[in-house]
Amino acid sequence: MTEFLDSYELWRLASIPATAAVVGWLTNWIAIWMTFHPLRFLGIPPWLGWQGIIPRKAEKMARIFVDSSMRRLGSVPELFQGMEPDVIARHIERVLEPRLEHYTDDVMIASKGEVWEQAPKGVKQKVYGAVRGQLPRLVRDTLRDVGEHLEQLLDFKYMVVTRLVQDRRLLNRLFLESGAREFRFLILSGLYFGFLFGLIQLATWLLVPGRWQLPLYGVAVGWATNWVALNLVFRPLHPIRIGPWFVQGLFLRRQKEVAQVWCRIVTREILTIRRFMASMINGPHGDLARQKIVEHLRPVVDQAVTAVGPLAQMAIQPGDLQKITQTFGRKAIEVSADPFEDERFNEERAEVIEAILRERMEELPPEEFQDLLRPCFKEDEWTLILLGAALGGLAGMAQLYFVFS
Repeated sequence: MTEFLDSYELWRLASIPATAAVVGWLTNWIAIWMTFHPLRFLGIPPWLGWQGIIPRKAEKMARIFVDSSMRRLGSVPELFQGMEPDVIARHIERVLEPRLEHYTDDVMIASKGEVWEQAPKGVKQKVYGAVRGQLPRLVRDTLRDVGEHLEQLLDFKYMVVTRLVQDRRLLNRLFLESGAREFRFLILSGLYFGFLFGLIQLATWLLVPGRWQLPLYGVAVGWATNWVALNLVFRPLHPIRIGPWFVQGLFLRRQKEVAQVWCRIVTREILTIRRFMASMINGPHGDLARQKIVEHLRPVVDQAVTAVGPLAQMAIQPGDLQKITQTFGRKAIEVSADPFEDERFNEERAEVIEAILRERMEELPPEEFQDLLRPCFKEDEWTLILLGAALGGLAGMAQLYFVFS
């Protein structure tokens, strides 16, 4: 019987560091999970339930992403120039040229239907030729004008924030994939640090036994493991020599690796040529962008009207020229997305921008580089630490009730 009691007492004592290790691991895992999940509010709004910290504050986090990260990597005009407007222009020409006659027919029928349908084939061919001849100049002049006034035409923050708010899963991926190794460390470190704190708790128990220690140490372990792990990810900012080793925050040591993952996501999912153009046409400054397109189309219409010859021009009444111009403009806006549906072209432009962003990101000082991942913790860091403390206290109470009662 004495041996049984001794064995039971040893088991109870061994449970102290073991429980602390489990508490450390579990509280860190739950804290990370609750940072990103669930994507939508789960429960009875507004207070009874939970939504991941990042998804819940998606708009704010997206704005932080733009202000703390993207602004340091280049201005909007720089990014657009990096996409090589001349290459974009040639691509647009290649895509639109085979469809030009069809587009011209649509415009002319919509604006001067009977006249166009009765026009001789030779007249139509002259118009097609005139429009085709103006296409290269039209595309290049429009892109040059867009590049010069891009900051007035494109609301960059609106484009990025809208994208990330609409797709909270993508916002999560920016953090989860670029900081995947750090998140694994945060979870596993809870196990190791929890065990070390458990050994301290065991020593205290042997010196001054008291059941009150169990929930108290549970709170301490849950709080300390989260706090220590978070600081090891981002501190120290600069390498510090300790004996033969150099110590630096885990996230900061992987700057080149993180830059590769982060830039690939950003250039394939957010800063694409397709989204640049779509946001410019449909964003807050879309009216101005559409107006510029119509302005550049006016010479095309003039050339087309000249090409139909004097007899056909007689059928064009005052005001018809403006109507044709407006119809051309609507058609141009309608088909503006067509050249950017080419996945191969989008991938080529993404590779160019990725190389630019990676080079700049790898050169960021640690103080700025940490802001890529730090905001997802800093925003509600106290919540994560208090959550760890609360869960640790509950685990200590359970240990008191089931093991030491």
